[in-house]
Amino acid sequence: MTNPTSPSHLLDNLRPDIREMSSYHVPDASGLIKLDAMENPYELPLELKQKLADELAQVALNRYPVPSYDALKQNLKAYAKVPDGFEMILGNGSDELIALLSTALAKLPRENHHERATILAPAPSFVMYKASALMNHVNFVEVPLLKTDTDFQLDPLAMVMAIEEHRPALVYLPYPNNPTGAEFDRADMVAVIEAAHQRQAFVVVDEAYQPFASYTWMADLAQFENLLVMRTVSKLGLAGVRLGYMVGRSDVISELDKVRPPYNVNVLTECAVNVVLGHADVLEQQAVQIRATRHDLMASLQQMSGVCVFNSNANFVLVELLNHDASEVFEALKTRGILVKNMTHAHPLLRNCLRLTVGSVEENLSLIEAMRAVVSTI
Repeated sequence: MTNPTSPSHLLDNLRPDIREMSSYHVPDASGLIKLDAMENPYELPLELKQKLADELAQVALNRYPVPSYDALKQNLKAYAKVPDGFEMILGNGSDELIALLSTALAKLPRENHHERATILAPAPSFVMYKASALMNHVNFVEVPLLKTDTDFQLDPLAMVMAIEEHRPALVYLPYPNNPTGAEFDRADMVAVIEAAHQRQAFVVVDEAYQPFASYTWMADLAQFENLLVMRTVSKLGLAGVRLGYMVGRSDVISELDKVRPPYNVNVLTECAVNVVLGHADVLEQQAVQIRATRHDLMASLQQMSGVCVFNSNANFVLVELLNHDASEVFEALKTRGILVKNMTHAHPLLRNCLRLTVGSVEENLSLIEAMRAVVSTI
């Protein structure tokens, strides 16, 4: 009889690099104030929930989705103010779009056909850029950000030199950046986009946190031939439906669409997003509230001794603990019922850093009270 818990030689069939990887860990937040995943803390109003429920009740669950998602795309284009002539591809969250890019680029011919393609990104940035590249046998090159007491910015010279040296097929520019929070300087980004264009490389500006930012690159699509703009509805307040979208030249999107699995966006997601986008003012009001409470949260954190607060244009704040061990503070906050993100082992530049999601007014007050107690006692 087979023992389902004993090691199996069948695992030898799996790629060695996959077996050596760790799974993406999502901590249990049961009973805790959840401030670790950059979620919108506000639910939809009751009347909109009821309308959504009525529409979802009409969805035919026995049928596959319409594979073109034309109505959903048109609503997203209108909401995002996509310039005329540009097309859109949808994904099960932006994670799937990142995976699709890696898959498509892994097949691009290089000068030496035996060399892998390369993807380049600043570091630290979104972990899925690297994970997706490596899972698709694509080289991944990181260029460290420039860190100051209040900010993380691109090193434009190092980025351009890395583009010249490594000849990437794709460069990611997250705007604002996760996990640091700041918007990169526009002139620096333009320098990178133009250097990538000279080497025939795509640039994806990842605008996952656009609702909380001061600028969007969507209108710049017409200026830069190699530019793609990627977003998600997760940070808007629809993290549970899992929908990402990317906009670019129609010929580029058409080729990327060949890699997209059929029916990758389910009918419930399609219906929910269509309904809520019809009330986008609700989401914008919530974003305004989050931007205001972000300001208040940062001001309170800046008053704490030994807490360095970095600039943020997102719905989270990165802090560096100058006099305390971040892991100890993380555990102490958890003991007090608050879950944040411990970044201390994510990258050398993030040593002793915690990432704090901007919650509701009440959640932020609980976080501030707990932070004050922890940093004054440890």
